[in-house]
Amino acid sequence: MTVGLTGLPPLLVVPGIRSGAAAAGLRKPGRRDVVVIECVPGTEAAAVFTRNRFCAAPVVVARAHLERAMPRALVINTGYANAGTGLPGMHDAEACCSALAKQLGCEAHEVLPFSTGVIGERIPLDRLLAALPATVRELREDGWSDAAQGIMTTDTVPKGASRRVSLGGREVTVTGIAKGAGMIQPNMATMLAFIATDAAVTRETLRACIGTAADASFNRITVDGDTSTNDACVLLATGRAGNPRVDHAGPSYDALRAAVTEVCMELAQAIVRDGEGATKFITIEVTEGESETDCLEVANTIANSPLVKTAFFASDPNWGRILAAIGRARVSRLDVHRVCLWINDVRVVRDGSLAPDYTEAAGRAAMRPAEIRVRVSLGAGRYSARVWTCDFSHDYVSINADYRS
Repeated sequence: MTVGLTGLPPLLVVPGIRSGAAAAGLRKPGRRDVVVIECVPGTEAAAVFTRNRFCAAPVVVARAHLERAMPRALVINTGYANAGTGLPGMHDAEACCSALAKQLGCEAHEVLPFSTGVIGERIPLDRLLAALPATVRELREDGWSDAAQGIMTTDTVPKGASRRVSLGGREVTVTGIAKGAGMIQPNMATMLAFIATDAAVTRETLRACIGTAADASFNRITVDGDTSTNDACVLLATGRAGNPRVDHAGPSYDALRAAVTEVCMELAQAIVRDGEGATKFITIEVTEGESETDCLEVANTIANSPLVKTAFFASDPNWGRILAAIGRARVSRLDVHRVCLWINDVRVVRDGSLAPDYTEAAGRAAMRPAEIRVRVSLGAGRYSARVWTCDFSHDYVSINADYRS
C-alpha cells in the first residue's frame, strides 16, 4: 500500500554520473539487487550515516573510505544488511570495493559500499561479485530509474526526485533516489539515499548542505521508531555544470541548499507514504514551543506512539491517546492548561481539555482522509517543528512477521 504515490517521476540526468543495476540473485531470484553509481574524477562527496552504534560493516568502510579520498563509485546491495557480521562482514564489504575498483580502474578506497536487508546474515559474496561485471555494463547517465528499483527491499514503489536551479547563470540539476519503508526513525530514518548534482561546490559547502537537508527531511520522518544499522545519505557533486564554485555563503548556496532540501524532503515523504502497510500519511506540526527541541520531542512522541498510530488506522478520533503522548514527552516545562489540538481543521482540545464546540462526528470525519494534519500548540513560545509519519495497519505486522521468509 502507498498513500498518494503514483509512480516514479521523471528523473533528470546529472552530467558526470552513471548508474546501473543487475540481478545477482542474492535473496529473490530475477530481481535487480546490485546497483553501481559511478562518478567522474574530481567529484566531491559528503554523507551522513546512521547513529546506531551497532552500525553495519559497509557503514564503517564507507566512512573510512570517504575520509581517505573522494569516491569514484558507490556499490549497493539489497537482501543482506551485512550488519552484526563481525570481522568477516568487514572483509566482505572491502571485497566488494576491491572487485568494483578493478572493474572501473580505480582504487578500492575510492569505492563506497552500502547494504540493506536482513541483519545478522553474511552476503552471498560469490553471487554479488559475479554480478558486478553485468552491473558495470549497465552503467548509463539515464540509469536512475533502474537504480531506484535496484535498491528496494520491502518498498512497494521506487522513489526518486529531481530539481533544476540556476547558479551563477548556469542551470544545475539535482537528482536523488532513496529506499525505505520500515525500520524508519529520526537520526537517519532501513533507509538509503543517493543524491547527485552537477554543481561545482566546495567540499565544506557540500557537507553543510547535506547536513542541513537531512535534518529537515530524513531526520523528520518515522514509520515505526526503529533506527537502522545501515542508514546512509550521500550527496555527490560532479562540477560539470560549470557554475562559479559555490561556497558556504551567499545566494548560490541558498539556492543549491533549497534544491537539495526539496529533493530530500520529497524522498523522505515518499518513504513514509510507502511505509510498511501504511494507509494514512500524517503530518504532525507542533507550534508555540519554548524551543525547537521541545517541539520535536512532542511531535516524535506522538508520531511513534503505537496507540496513536493504530487509532489513525481505524479512523478513531481517540484524542486522549494524543494528549497522553504529549504529556509523556520529555519536555521540562509543559503547561497542560495551554495545550490545544487540531485534527485537520477540527479543534479537538482547547486549553488542555475538550473544546466546547467539538463533536465526535466531526472528529471521526477528520480522521477518515488518507492525508491528515495534526497540529499541537504548546502555548509556551515561538518555536515550531514538523514531523511526518504513517499509521499502523494489520499489514505492518504481517510484512515484518514474514520478513525473512
